[in-house]
Amino acid sequence: MTVLRDDVGAVRVLTLNRPEARNALNSKLIEALFVALNEADADSSVRALVLTGVDPAFCAGVDLKQAQREGSAYFERYQTHNCITRVAEMRKPVVGAINGPVFTGGLEMALGCDFLIASERAVFADTHARVGILPGGGMTARLPQLVGTAMARRLSMTGEVIDGARALQIGLVTEVVAHERLLARAVDLAGQIAEVAAPIMAGLKDIYVSGAVPVTDPALAAEQAISAALSDTTDLGARYAEISERNRRQIRG
Repeated sequence: MTVLRDDVGAVRVLTLNRPEARNALNSKLIEALFVALNEADADSSVRALVLTGVDPAFCAGVDLKQAQREGSAYFERYQTHNCITRVAEMRKPVVGAINGPVFTGGLEMALGCDFLIASERAVFADTHARVGILPGGGMTARLPQLVGTAMARRLSMTGEVIDGARALQIGLVTEVVAHERLLARAVDLAGQIAEVAAPIMAGLKDIYVSGAVPVTDPALAAEQAISAALSDTTDLGARYAEISERNRRQIRG
């Protein structure tokens, strides 16, 4: 199964399960996660969610090997099963438990959570531009809301890798915990959320969404249109290998 599901009381834990590919979003994972999110949102027994990944990574983003093979056909899958933007559209609160590296589309997906906590092993990077594609899932709208416009541009334009401590400092995550405590802490926080009456929590989430700088349909449409026009899916494998080695050097350094 590419998505593992576990209910802890009223909290549903969804875990991305492609560890051999660092939970990169291939077609099976895209579709399974989209379905799992829909099911959780429709299930009245679920009051809050935790989204995480099987170690060693949270999510490496799009499956660049599949994208290279299929070209635009790979990205067209997101038109009907956009698991990246679906996280941000959830009516129920979602706690992101970042257990390891989260890059590119994986970071876009994480930004859709209501808030993030991170393992000490977590590292973050927006490498869209570095691999020759552009964000299409709300990165340019949501990242500035958390870290500010200048820092968001810096992260996207340089592709630099930041660790959990730096992510906490700039407001990308709300807490960094020991790796072995991450899931328990995320479930505990989600459990506190689940204790609140469902209509009140739904209203609270609506208030926060309404009060935030809007991630409007035109803004997302513009991001997606520019991304589709300028993204280059040729030779993604080689560029991905180069960026992966660069990221490993930064993480070790």
